[in-house]
Amino acid sequence: MRHRQAPSGPAQALADALSAEYAAIYAYGPIGVRLADAARTAARRAEAAHRARRDELVLQLSAAGSQLPADRAGYALPFPVTDRASALRLAVEVEERTAAFWRAALPHTTGTDRNRALAALTDCAVRATRWRRAAGVNPLTVPFPGRPT
Repeated sequence: MRHRQAPSGPAQALADALSAEYAAIYAYGPIGVRLADAARTAARRAEAAHRARRDELVLQLSAAGSQLPADRAGYALPFPVTDRASALRLAVEVEERTAAFWRAALPHTTGTDRNRALAALTDCAVRATRWRRAAGVNPLTVPFPGRPT
């Protein structure tokens, strides 16, 4: 996932969020492989949620005539995913990074777009909290989801 730069407007903010969704979908592949049972099911659901957001954004940006960012064949992961602990750590990081892109979209959007960005930010924050709980990480929540640290 690339690090966030300030978007130049609503279309750029949503395109940046789309790029983050692409990267999140990619990351859930290695995450899911290292998890079992309920955690694997949660990873599949998280990936499906990111796919649904991606699909909504592709349709919306295409209908508006906006330039769609290209999805890449692969993305560099921040660390190797070799076991359950690293998979859970990556799941938290994926949700936090994706939340940051949706948070960055908030000041550049209005109406339905802003509601969509807020819902996506909230969804990422909730998933990150669930992954922290699964990993035994404390605190479970962060005060301002998506805020740069």
